[in-house]
Amino acid sequence: METIEWGDFERVQIRAGTIVEVEDFPQARRPAYKLRVDFGAGLGVLKSSAQITDLYAREELEGRQVLAVVNFPAKQIGPIRSECLVTGLHREDGAVVLAVPDKPVPNGARLA
Repeated sequence: METIEWGDFERVQIRAGTIVEVEDFPQARRPAYKLRVDFGAGLGVLKSSAQITDLYAREELEGRQVLAVVNFPAKQIGPIRSECLVTGLHREDGAVVLAVPDKPVPNGARLA
């Protein structure tokens, strides 16, 4: 396994946000949702796409807190411009389990 310096980790901004809108994303190559995630006053609401349809229904995602990388450059994914990367873990079957805080935290709180 490659090691990194502490400064490398400090450059990655992983922050908590609340999903405020979920839409189907039929144009995606693999099943996905379009998400709008509120990171609070400092960052506002950012768009993302997430391939999490195997384990999560749309209606259970709105209002849920997630962890996302917010300092990657925006990336065009089909018709949407993804502004953050919502994080998750792959199971053996390929399904993605969201990385989430286990207790509520303020939107915009940074992973330390």
